[in-house]
Amino acid sequence: MIFKVYQNYISKQFLLTFIKTVFIFFTLAFILNIFEEINFFKDLDVSIGLPIFLTLLNIPSILFEIFPFIFLITTQFFFIKLIEQNENISFKNFGLTNSKIIKLLAILSFIVGVIIVTIFYNLSSNLKHSYLNIKNSYAKDNKYLAVITENGIWIKDAKDGITSIINAEDLKGNILNNVDIVQFDKDFNFIQNISADKINIENKIWKSNKALLNNEQKTNQRINNFQLSTNINFQDINSLFSNLTSLSIFELNDLKNKYNDINYSSIEVDSAIQKIFSFPFYLMLMTILSSTIMMNIKQNKTKIFHLIFGILISVIIYYLSFFFEELGKNEQVPIIVSIWVPLLMIGIVSMVNLVRINEK
Repeated sequence: MIFKVYQNYISKQFLLTFIKTVFIFFTLAFILNIFEEINFFKDLDVSIGLPIFLTLLNIPSILFEIFPFIFLITTQFFFIKLIEQNENISFKNFGLTNSKIIKLLAILSFIVGVIIVTIFYNLSSNLKHSYLNIKNSYAKDNKYLAVITENGIWIKDAKDGITSIINAEDLKGNILNNVDIVQFDKDFNFIQNISADKINIENKIWKSNKALLNNEQKTNQRINNFQLSTNINFQDINSLFSNLTSLSIFELNDLKNKYNDINYSSIEVDSAIQKIFSFPFYLMLMTILSSTIMMNIKQNKTKIFHLIFGILISVIIYYLSFFFEELGKNEQVPIIVSIWVPLLMIGIVSMVNLVRINEK
């Protein structure tokens, strides 16, 4: 019975510390993001309410990305309070060992991680989607649009008074295959139709070795070394399709199927899905790592030391995860390896620290 009382107490204190830490990071994210939004709208006639509103829409997705480090800092603050009030000694006197405390925090972190993935992530992705839609409507270079459907890739591009509606069967590298382009004037009157087996879109001047042109005067006119001046290139299309934080888990899965249908690389989508599935384990391991570090370093260290040390560990883990993730996206290693190996490394370090944890 006494263990259950302490379990409830520890869980409550950890969650309260977590909420306070989230609020701190929320405030920091708001301050940093609001200046970016104000700078974006500085030349537009909008009220200050719009940058504030967009910042609030964007913050949940920012918090989701940094939750692992929030858990690390939360655990540090929790143990600092525990040590300052000598509660760790009281727990030990009642037979509640360090490993039991860490086990409880790890389970709690995993449960919170599942809630974050199933509820918070889907909410943040919807808010991010609204954020992007509103902000893109004010973008000065919003002259093109690209979407993927079961009928391939569709692109709308407006250049020099001509609107081009482009449909391609698939995209392999920087090559659009089986392309049909219908062009209209500013009053949306038909100008011509252009067909090509392959078009290179590496640059904003699209190129094809041969194309067929059809209009009111000419039918199936063969054009060698065809060129089309556009506002968009391969990198632009890739960036439009790569903002995955605005998609829910189900939307990511649908997008993956669409990418496969048009033979477009789904590596980034696979990476995003794997990151979401691994997220509860990531949070749990960060809590265990932080717990073992706090119990293995001298307890007479200052709060500033603990905070700086926590930030240093967070930076190392961030770049380690980023490095492996890039290896996965560049197909140097399988996606599963790129996401799970950093977690395995964190787990091994945590297990090594746990070996003598009960001796402290």
